Amino acid sequence: MRFLLDAEQAEFGRTLGRMLAAADTPAAVRAWGTGDSAPGRAVWRRLAGAGVFGLAVPEKYGGAGFLPVELVISFVELGRHAVPGPVVETAAAAVLLERLGDTDGLADVWRPAIAAGDAMVSYADLARGPYALDAATADVTFLVDGDTLRASDGSGPVQPSVDPARRLARCSGGAVLASGPAVRAAAAQAADIARLLTAAQALGVGRRLLDDTVAYVKQRTQFGVAIGSFQAVKHRLADVLLALEFAEPLVYGAAVEVEGASRAGTADAADAAGVGIAMAKVAAGEAAYAAARAALQLHGALGYTDELDLSLWIRKARALRNAWGTPAECRARVLLGRGAPARCIFHE
Repeated sequence: MRFLLDAEQAEFGRTLGRMLAAADTPAAVRAWGTGDSAPGRAVWRRLAGAGVFGLAVPEKYGGAGFLPVELVISFVELGRHAVPGPVVETAAAAVLLERLGDTDGLADVWRPAIAAGDAMVSYADLARGPYALDAATADVTFLVDGDTLRASDGSGPVQPSVDPARRLARCSGGAVLASGPAVRAAAAQAADIARLLTAAQALGVGRRLLDDTVAYVKQRTQFGVAIGSFQAVKHRLADVLLALEFAEPLVYGAAVEVEGASRAGTADAADAAGVGIAMAKVAAGEAAYAAARAALQLHGALGYTDELDLSLWIRKARALRNAWGTPAECRARVLLGRGAPARCIFHE
């Protein structure tokens, strides 16, 4: 089987990459980490204008329909450019609302706002962890607590994170939007999508770290030659490249599985797709983490400085490795196979 993005999909990714390259996302990330969300929201509006959030929203609500492959293309670029904010959680919330169906006009209110970029949404499942990403900044935080879905009416203080731009806070309370077994089923599918898009982000982060490190070792010299000519350096970077190359088809393959499961509409198909997502999450998270470790070492003392933009991606790689499922938890999902509980905890 030959699997490649078609010309339109590839051009979409390139166009999004060019747009983000011109948006000075490192400055937006640094501002976000201090609590200044204005530059990040400007990037958010540009993403919405490019149709990114509409890829998780049905056409009747102003979106493009649920397009998992295009979502992965988008989130690889979001990772490559370290876009701040609850981008994964917003997409997962849109999927949650779609799987849940119309409840007291919930879909009519939120999904058009998500597609248009008018709503920055955070989302957390309290069975998977106590924190919601950027709850203090988001316009609304959807909380799943057992069989109940709430719209949180506030958040606690921001907690420390390995990535300062990932601002975590506890949420509680809020108006009940839906309840019953359908909430739990929808939350399980939303968690799988969050895991998939986190894997796509990690893949983009790893690619960026590798590109920047290759460029650096070509210009840094020791003993009168570029350190990139040393065998040890070549081997280290080759290992990172191989890890990323092996992770990429798993991520895109999982997106194709999700698309097929969405069409099939059966629990077995969704469960099989969840196993594929767990595989992709492990591979992409570990590859990005390996890229971060190599980048830190090969940049030498320079790699430890906050002033270097490289630190933004190094920290993000570490956080994404555990977000929406640690490697151990997702490996367990793969080993147990179909029918296994997808309990992946959000923590950093």
